[in-house]
Order: sequence, then C-alpha cells, then structure tokens
Amino acid sequence: MDAKNKIELVVFDWAGTTVDYGSSAPSEVFGRVFSAAGLHLTKEEINRPMGLEKKAHIRELLSCESGSSQWQKQYGRSWNEEDVETLYQNFETTLHEVVAERSEPMEGVVETVDALRSAGLKIGSTTGYNDWMMEQVLPRAAAGGYSPDCVVTPDATGVGRPSPFMLFECMRRMNVYPPCHVVKVGDTVVDMYEGKNAGAFSIGILTGSNLLGLSPEEYTAMPAEELAKRKQETRERYLAAGADLVIDSIRDLPAAIEKLNRRLACAEEETL
Repeated sequence: MDAKNKIELVVFDWAGTTVDYGSSAPSEVFGRVFSAAGLHLTKEEINRPMGLEKKAHIRELLSCESGSSQWQKQYGRSWNEEDVETLYQNFETTLHEVVAERSEPMEGVVETVDALRSAGLKIGSTTGYNDWMMEQVLPRAAAGGYSPDCVVTPDATGVGRPSPFMLFECMRRMNVYPPCHVVKVGDTVVDMYEGKNAGAFSIGILTGSNLLGLSPEEYTAMPAEELAKRKQETRERYLAAGADLVIDSIRDLPAAIEKLNRRLACAEEETL
C-alpha cells in the first residue's frame, strides 16, 4: 500500500458527537422557541432534522405535518421567511445563553483525539452552529481538553449540511485530498450525507448520539434488550443514509479507521 493512500483527516461533528451528549442543547431550545410560538412538537419531530444549519432545521419543523397544521391553526395562514427569521433569532439568542453549559467533551473524546493525532491524523470539525454560537462552545471544549485543528461553520461557506462544502473547506484548510483520505464522523443522518456528498467516508456513532435519542440517564436505565434494539434501529438508519461504518462509541474510532485503511489498500491492489 502506498504510504500516502490512507486516512489523513477526521472531521467531527460537534453536538452529539464530541460535546453535548444526545445533542440536548439545540433540541431543548427548539422546543422552548416553538412552544413560545404556540407550536408543541414532540422530541422525535424536533430531532429528526438535527444536523442541518439551524434556519434549514426551522423550515423542516414548520414544514412537517404537525408543525404546518399547528402554525395554520395558531396564525390562520401559512408560515413565511419572516417567520423563519423571527424563530431563528429567538433560537440563536436562547441557545447562546445555554450552549456553553453543554460543551464539555463527551467521555472518550479527548483520549480518542489524542490517539488519532499520535497516529498522524489531522482533526477537523463542522457544525450546524454559527460562528457566534461557537464562540461559547470552543473555550469550554478547550478547557476540557478538546481543540480540533479546524472549525468550519455555515458562516464560512454560506450553506450547511447536507452539502459537502463545509467538509471541503476543512480539506482546504488542512491541505488534505483526495476525499477518500477523509472521514466524516457524526451522530445524525445529515452528517452521513455530508460525508458521502463530499466523496469521503462517513462513520456514525451510536452512544451519545442525537439519532439514538437518549439522555445519559435514559441510556443507563434502559433494559439491555431494549437498548440493543434501539441501537440496531439507529444503526440501520445510519446505513440507509450511506454510512460506511457504524461504531458503538467514539473510543472505537481508531480501529474503524484502520479498517478503512485496509479497504483503501485492497482497492489499490485491485488497480495494480
């Protein structure tokens, strides 16, 4: 195998992947903001578009059957872009107040990132948060021992997931190409789409993920059989979104990357 034909860059998501177990901060704030507007959505409805840029997420919530019908009943008309902007401003202000409290690195993140760096990999990140929100997240994560080499928000590209452009910007800043030398790691369906749309590998994480949808307390209390069933359902959703691998926790990532390196080696041998 060519020494250079291997994974060089890992691009992590933030909430639900490296910080904020279960991506609880944005989920909680979306619930507050929509309730204040007279719309009461379920946790499942709120979480379904998670990972999108936040205005896109709001549009998805307003467009779902429940959101659309509740808005029509509450206001006697369809929602419009002015409504999206108002909800977004309320969301942004509220999230900015609480997000730092949820930005401690999740269990296993610091050790895993250290191991990846020791193996020579670069560490990038993309997020649905904007720059202003990340000003709250980055110092708290750094104080806990996690600082990626590169942070790209939708502000940098003008468009968020599932487009590949934030990931491409990480590649540009880190000077890593081709895309098959990059792995996107996340906890939502749109994280998987982001990676695949860029031509990179995508890996979904189960424990702590928004897609699994459990708080730490719910995870610990759930009977083993039910937890295994929930994880299998989540695994299938990742795979349906194009995930190349699904791992139980972030601690499994170094071994997963070695597996991808072996795939690259086999592909190289087939072309010889």
